[in-house]
Amino acid sequence: QVQLVESGGGLVQPGGSLRLSCAASGFTFSNYDMSWYYQAPGKERELIARIRVGGRTNYADSVKGRFTISRDNAKNTVYLQMNSLKPEDTAVYYCNAQRGLWNSWGQGTQVTVSS
Repeated sequence: QVQLVESGGGLVQPGGSLRLSCAASGFTFSNYDMSWYYQAPGKERELIARIRVGGRTNYADSVKGRFTISRDNAKNTVYLQMNSLKPEDTAVYYCNAQRGLWNSWGQGTQVTVSS
């Protein structure tokens, strides 16, 4: 049974940091590209960071230089380090695993950036 479980969300002040984690199970984690998406209220889900099987990373312009995606294949976990957070980063953050046409989603974790 495939599972992706996000954690680490919460309330943070502007300029603060959070680290999200996504623990994967039920598939061979090291063989899958892993991504983080976010979805703000009333908006579509948006890709913000991806890390490929080989370790190459891509970022949306909105988070480039502030967010860092990483993976630990030994722990079947992907991380999103978020620094210099802004109120516009407020959203539900989702983890995604993809290989070819197959993909799976986590349940999401809320991040709220507010003073």
